[in-house]
Amino acid sequence: MAYDLVERRVFVDDLEVGMYVSRLDCDWSDTPFPLQGVPIASRDDIDKLRRFCKYVFVDLHRRVMPARVTTVAPASTARPAPSRLVPSNTYIDTAVFDDEVPRAREALDTVASFADRLIDDLQSGRAIEPEAVEEAVRPMVDSVLRSGDALFWMETLRRRDSYTYQHAVGCSTLAAAFGRHMGFASDAIVSLAAGGLLMDVGKSQLPEELLERTGPLNDGEWELARQHVQEGMAILDHSGVTDQEVRDMVLTHHERFDGTGYPNGLAGTAIPLSGRMAAIIDTYHAMSTPRPYRPAMSQHLAIRQLYAGRDREFQGELVEQFQACLGVYPTGSLVELNTGEIAVVMVQNQTRRLQPRVALLTRTDKTALDDFVVVDLMRQVDAVRREIQRTLPAGSYGIDPREFFLP
Repeated sequence: MAYDLVERRVFVDDLEVGMYVSRLDCDWSDTPFPLQGVPIASRDDIDKLRRFCKYVFVDLHRRVMPARVTTVAPASTARPAPSRLVPSNTYIDTAVFDDEVPRAREALDTVASFADRLIDDLQSGRAIEPEAVEEAVRPMVDSVLRSGDALFWMETLRRRDSYTYQHAVGCSTLAAAFGRHMGFASDAIVSLAAGGLLMDVGKSQLPEELLERTGPLNDGEWELARQHVQEGMAILDHSGVTDQEVRDMVLTHHERFDGTGYPNGLAGTAIPLSGRMAAIIDTYHAMSTPRPYRPAMSQHLAIRQLYAGRDREFQGELVEQFQACLGVYPTGSLVELNTGEIAVVMVQNQTRRLQPRVALLTRTDKTALDDFVVVDLMRQVDAVRREIQRTLPAGSYGIDPREFFLP
């Protein structure tokens, strides 16, 4: 029988075998646990949780709570500060996908080169130049306003470097696309893209071995890692970055809608809109990108995980808008067709979201094609009708789309 989830916050030291952990005090993407739920079958499970969390949330329907617990504070009803993030536009593609791809590649190269220099500058103690950030992201914003798919497609094909670097570029790209979908003015979208690029600048001040750690962090290391938010704000202050959307994204991208985030435990609309969007963007990109301690999950599954956390960690309406922004099968997703062929999603079909334009990469027996074949699933003429059967994590069957599209 279905039931409403009832939770209590419990310190990890108070957990007992037989409880079911439904939430953590940190992002699931920052832990090696594969699902949003941890059954406590042994003391080893408690020890594993202790390495990542100080407290967790348990499902009361699955186990009687111990006496010593603390309850979750109710969400704040405070009104948000005035924001430039007001829907005022309805964007339509003004460029053909194939025509926009070269411009998107150039725009992405610009922001990626800037991100590379930025990390080096910050690690060397040099300040950020606010005007340079805007100059770096504006061509990317212009591209995403002309075409909703070309920039995502080129980001999919980009060669990967360190997680910190690719996370900055990926979040900036997602923020620009999300802002377009929400109908914000172009200058506001530039601010969102800049905020996505700078969200984790504070990590440049953390020890490199902490960022590259393949194993779990101890309590002290976890507290140090959380300091990247304050370090990021200090960098913005030192650099004279006054853009409120950028500052809000850096400060609040780890806050959670139900008040369980950090650094200030804000809840509901006390979290600025840009921060609520940043939390979704940051978590989605983290889940769908390989980390030192776990492989990437498929983009489709990452969206489903966000959806499972709606109205708890993330504002439900924003999760639904983000899902609509990316599509059922986001551009760049690796998918398996009903024929057995493996393909990669290239372009969304706005009227038929389940039938995007894809590039076939393999034959039905999963052997790689010599060259890709583009198929529009909405406009098929072959006798055999192809449909997407399931999404796949990046690297499935040893397939890398970049090998087909990059020299």
